[in-house]
Amino acid sequence: MNRLFGSKPGAPKPTLSEAITNIDTRIASIDTKLKALNGELSAYQEKLSKLREGPGKQAIKQKALKVLQRRKAYEAEKEKLEGQVWNMEQASSMQDNLKNVMTQVDAMKTTNKELKKQYGKIDIDKIERLQDEMADLMDVGNEIQDSLARSYDIPEEVDEAELDAELEALGMEQELELEMGGAVPGFLQDEVAPEFVDEPPLVEDKVKEAAG
Repeated sequence: MNRLFGSKPGAPKPTLSEAITNIDTRIASIDTKLKALNGELSAYQEKLSKLREGPGKQAIKQKALKVLQRRKAYEAEKEKLEGQVWNMEQASSMQDNLKNVMTQVDAMKTTNKELKKQYGKIDIDKIERLQDEMADLMDVGNEIQDSLARSYDIPEEVDEAELDAELEALGMEQELELEMGGAVPGFLQDEVAPEFVDEPPLVEDKVKEAAG
């Protein structure tokens, strides 16, 4: 049969977006018709307000009722179409959300595989040994700093009693020097001129001249 009449061409299936667009086009067409019907009704109402009761007014009233019926039919059809659009939009939103979820799941799977590869290359024991070595090096560094900060001249512990005794002994030595060497201590007397000075002091020259 297919050889005689040919097979039906496989047309692409319509999507939700295309269906929504088609229905929106129909709703726009209905809105145009409703606008025209509302214009007719307004014209009939204006005429009816000016006419007196009689056959002419009844005829215009019948025309207005027919237009009103048509308007109600279009409004009912528009309401159904809008309901269909709403349902399809909800379905489209759910479809988009599902695509996003699947994309996230695929990304998580890929990330999980990469993390397993990366973490599989890490040796926890080596990291622990490295941490221990770093701690030992820090201890050695602290010991070196403490050694360099040690004082060479001042003892770590000083006996205050010994210091007081030394100060008292120094005071006694100064008193002895005052008694034996005069009123002025030796460390306060005039310094003797050094031997490398070529010219003698002027005071000595004047003494020699007076003696001669």
